[in-house]
Amino acid sequence: MVKLPVDGPLNGIKVLDLTHVWAGPLAVRFLADLGAEVVKIEAPYGRGSQVFPSQPIGGWLGGEAGDEPWNVNAVFNKLNRNRRSVCLDLKQKQGRELLLQLVACADVIIENFSARAMPAMGLGFEVLKQANPQIIYVSMPGFGASGPYHGRVAFGPIVEPMTGLTKMLGYEADRPMNSAMALMDPIAATHAASAVVRALRKQQQDGAAAYVELSLHETGVAYNGPWLIDTQLGKRPVCQGNAHPQMAPHGVYPCQGEDNWLAMACQTQDQWQQLCTLVGGLDGNWTLSQRLQARQSIDEALAGWTAPQDKNAATLLLQTHGIAAGPVNNAAEMLADEQVKARDFFQTLERFNTPMPGNPIHMPGLNPQQWRRCPDLGADNHGVLTQWLGYADDQVSTLQKQGILHDKPPT
Repeated sequence: MVKLPVDGPLNGIKVLDLTHVWAGPLAVRFLADLGAEVVKIEAPYGRGSQVFPSQPIGGWLGGEAGDEPWNVNAVFNKLNRNRRSVCLDLKQKQGRELLLQLVACADVIIENFSARAMPAMGLGFEVLKQANPQIIYVSMPGFGASGPYHGRVAFGPIVEPMTGLTKMLGYEADRPMNSAMALMDPIAATHAASAVVRALRKQQQDGAAAYVELSLHETGVAYNGPWLIDTQLGKRPVCQGNAHPQMAPHGVYPCQGEDNWLAMACQTQDQWQQLCTLVGGLDGNWTLSQRLQARQSIDEALAGWTAPQDKNAATLLLQTHGIAAGPVNNAAEMLADEQVKARDFFQTLERFNTPMPGNPIHMPGLNPQQWRRCPDLGADNHGVLTQWLGYADDQVSTLQKQGILHDKPPT
C-alpha cells in the first residue's frame, strides 16, 4: 500500500531526512506536517542498540521498553511523525550509492551532522549535485561549514553560552544561567524550515541546485536582544532576572500552595492604576520612572497580595482588570490547560494514545487528523525502494540480506 503524505502546501515535495537529535528532526517535522513527502534515512544504530543501557530522556511510550525499545523512544517518536523510514548503512559503498539514487528522485536533502561528516562519507554538495542537478542540500552544523570553530563538537547547551544569550539569563552578573533546554535547537529548526521553503521558491524560478548552510551558533546570535545594541554603544548591560527595563511591576510572584507562582506585568499607566485598586499600599499616581525606582517595594507588596491566592483565580481577577497575568504552569498543568485543550493542540496519533505536540500553524488545507505516527525503524525499506526507484522485491531482499538495509539495530 502506497503511503501518501498528509495534505498541505508542500504536497509534491520529496525530502530526504538524515537528521538526528532535536534541531534537524524538528525542522523536518515542520515540513512533513505541511505536506512534504519525507523519507527518513536512518543508520542501523540511529535509534540506539537492541538493548538500552538506561531509560532515554523522556522515557518510553507506554512507560516500558518492551521488545523493541528502539521503536518506543518517546522523544524520537515525538519528533519524527509523518515520515517513512529507510534504514540504510551509509558506511558501506553500496549504501552510499543507494542514497545517491534516492537523491536523484528528491527535491531536498537535509542533515545536521558536523561540518566534516558528509564530505568524509563522499557525500558533499558537489557529489549530491552530480546525482541531482536541482537538489536543495540543507546542512545544519553547530558552527557552520567555515571559520575556526567549524570542526568543533557542538550541542545546544554548549553553543548557547557562546551566543551571548546565557550571559543575560539569571539574576546577577556573576551567575549566568543556561536556559537548560538547548534553546538553539528549536531556534535553528525554525530557521531551517523557512530556509527550505525559500530555497524551493528559488528552485522553481531557476531550476538550479542550492546549498543552504546555517549554524546553530548564528541562529542564537540572531536572537540577541537590546543588550547587543547597548554593548555596541558602549553601555554595560546587566542581568535583570524577571524584571524589565521599561515596565514595573514585571515579575513572577508566589501564590497559594507549594511552588505555585503567577507572572504579571504592567505596561501602561492605566494598568498600574487598575492594579492599585486591587493591591493596598500602592500609589496609583506613580509614574513609570517612580515605579522603576521603587520596584523592590512594589514587588514585595505584590508578593504579599498574591501569596494567599490561587494562581488561576488571581490571574482571572487581574485579566478582568485589563492587567497582563498568567499562572506559571508545570508540564501537567499545561497539558490540562483549557486553552490548550480547546484548540486540540496535542494529538494522540502515537502508540498508547500518547499526547504529542501539534503544529502551531493553523491554515486551510492542514488537517492533523491525517497525521501518521512515527514509523518503526526501516518500516518503509521495501515501499520506498520499489516506489521511488522501481526496485523488484528480490532486489530489496538481497540488500537486506547483505546488511545494506535494516529493520532493527544489529546485535
